[in-house]
Amino acid sequence: MTPFAFVFPGQGSQSVGMLDAWGDHPAVAATLAEASAALGQDLGALIHAGPEDQLALTVNTQLVMLVAGVANYRAWLAEGGPAPAVVAGHSLGEYSALVAAGALTLADAVPLVRFRAQAMQDAVPVGTGAMMAILGLDSAQVRHACEQAARDSGEIVSAANYNDPKQTVIAGTRAGVDMAVDLLKRLGAKKAMPLSVSAPFHCALMKPAAERLQARLADTPIRTPTIPVVNNIDVAVETDPDRIRDALYRQAFGPVRWVELVGAVQGRGVQHLFECGPGRVLSKMIKRIVPEGTVTGVVLDPATLSETKGLLA
Repeated sequence: MTPFAFVFPGQGSQSVGMLDAWGDHPAVAATLAEASAALGQDLGALIHAGPEDQLALTVNTQLVMLVAGVANYRAWLAEGGPAPAVVAGHSLGEYSALVAAGALTLADAVPLVRFRAQAMQDAVPVGTGAMMAILGLDSAQVRHACEQAARDSGEIVSAANYNDPKQTVIAGTRAGVDMAVDLLKRLGAKKAMPLSVSAPFHCALMKPAAERLQARLADTPIRTPTIPVVNNIDVAVETDPDRIRDALYRQAFGPVRWVELVGAVQGRGVQHLFECGPGRVLSKMIKRIVPEGTVTGVVLDPATLSETKGLLA
């Protein structure tokens, strides 16, 4: 069988009704019921009806993206799709990957992710932090400009997501991000796009949230994954539960090394990379990273599931 990877999207791919195309598919319905029971909240209703402003709140977004990714994965298996050779996730998506790999149960992951989201939201007052996508510069230029801005201003700003060779997201205090953007525009950045997020993720401002998460992770059962999971922070595959916990802790305030991660997946002999979950954000990133010959696809509804299965024939 052709080896393939599933990658799971994170915050930003959510939309009201993002699981509606599945109708009453048993695997999706069972996933929603399990997650809702674990949290004591009707997540199916939130995903189906929103409203959008509620779905966009960090404490809800991270949760529904976790559940949606797992629901799509379980539907894939229920429809006869084979298990992937390797899995990974972008930021929050790493938790969906760990559930898919059997390292976390969904019942344990749901309250853990809600706790993570709340801790992140609590760490920085709304409006004092910012995230900005920088287009058109090499990641090294972006990283060095952030270092200079932080050094010159005393503010916090750093590269947060290495999304593709010409798109790097930066995060930090609003003043630090603004100074870095000024430097980057002078260096020739084509565009600086503000991200609609309620907190500056994957930077030092998240360290207090990470400390709270670390304590919660210590009490959360984690097992050895049955499928290799390439993590964000080290671009490594860990099998020891304590090392997985440590990677999740550091991921909260460290960068998402997506370009390197995609390369590491391909380094395992995998040339088929499929996005599992709402949207097509990761598959578009992958196309900008990988060479010709790499096969991409998505699993976000019954039609794309069937199309992606056909790519393995």
